[in-house]
Amino acid sequence: MSDSTTPAAPQEKSGAMAEIVEIVKTVVYALLIALFLRVIFFQPYTIPSASMEPNLYEGDYIIVSKWTYGWSKFSIPFAPPVMKGRLFEHKANRGDIVVFALPHDPHVDYIKRVIGVPGDRIQMKHGLLFLNGVQVPRVNKGTFREDSGYGFMHDVTRYQETIGGKTFMTNDFGPNGDLDDTQEFLVPEGHYFMMGDNRDNSSDSRVAPENGGVGFVPAENLEGKAQIILLSWSKGASIFKPWTWILNLQPSRFFTLLH
Repeated sequence: MSDSTTPAAPQEKSGAMAEIVEIVKTVVYALLIALFLRVIFFQPYTIPSASMEPNLYEGDYIIVSKWTYGWSKFSIPFAPPVMKGRLFEHKANRGDIVVFALPHDPHVDYIKRVIGVPGDRIQMKHGLLFLNGVQVPRVNKGTFREDSGYGFMHDVTRYQETIGGKTFMTNDFGPNGDLDDTQEFLVPEGHYFMMGDNRDNSSDSRVAPENGGVGFVPAENLEGKAQIILLSWSKGASIFKPWTWILNLQPSRFFTLLH
């Protein structure tokens, strides 16, 4: 009796190889479709900090529209140098919440609100925001107890502001913050001035890049406009802690449109 195994028939080998090829093709097609959708239409983005409170909180999972301002190299993962400027450019408007590539470190994404467009003059005076010499109107909505972003609770005054026809809430920890009094900034052509809604806890265009801030943001660096909070988890949620996927959900923030 022979112990040798019978070699697989050529037809069987050919069939197995064809099946592997089909699986690989399916995966490649799926990745290409996902890349296409991410570059052209939508991009998910997770809020990493407290700089946009009380409108966006750490743990919010938002959707950014990629077509709103047209497309640049920053619309593509890793920003390959395939083009300069923007394709089918549309200007950003005051009040838009925008995801952009940090000018001095384009591999880092930031999210802030557009406060100034080219030609605008921006200044903070005693905690008040001035746009082209006129104070931006705001309404006191009361005092709240909120995480300062540094691990302790703090009283914060919440104000309703209106810029560019958009009305939204801002946080203010008091009139003596480091960025409550600034020089007047003149927004250059082809750039935008960005600020966080959490005014005393945001490193933004009020801070020069050499000091760890944002400075003026070139139009080319805009990646998209934040449109909706899709999902949200409270602080402490982690991909490495499966129980927090459910326990830390914040359903009240699901499907919240952004203004």
